[in-house]
Amino acid sequence: MLNRKRMVKETSTVAPVTFTEGAVKELLKLKDQQEIGDDFGLRIGVEGGGCSGLNYILGFDQKKDGDSEFLVDGIKVFMNQAHGMYLAGMEIDFQSGLNARGFMFNNPNAESTCGCGTSFSA
Repeated sequence: MLNRKRMVKETSTVAPVTFTEGAVKELLKLKDQQEIGDDFGLRIGVEGGGCSGLNYILGFDQKKDGDSEFLVDGIKVFMNQAHGMYLAGMEIDFQSGLNARGFMFNNPNAESTCGCGTSFSA
């Protein structure tokens, strides 16, 4: 009887998005204020619409079929696998200054963005 060991290759999935320190602080604050359960994560994605063609999706949600799951700076992130091509390399920031307040999306895949920064074309 031969003793064969199966070789198991571990893979590491790198999240397609990053957060700035300001975004992490704001997201954790929102999660705490809204008493979000452990079965929820931050959904990041896109949907058709907006003045430039695609709108960003950002909100707490439960995992759905077709989602990839990542852990980014201690935050559970859900993303539909099909949205990765639009969001790969994107940085999410949070600004609280006089000129801008809210989440900002720095997306290297966006060919153009609208004035408010919430929609883009790819």
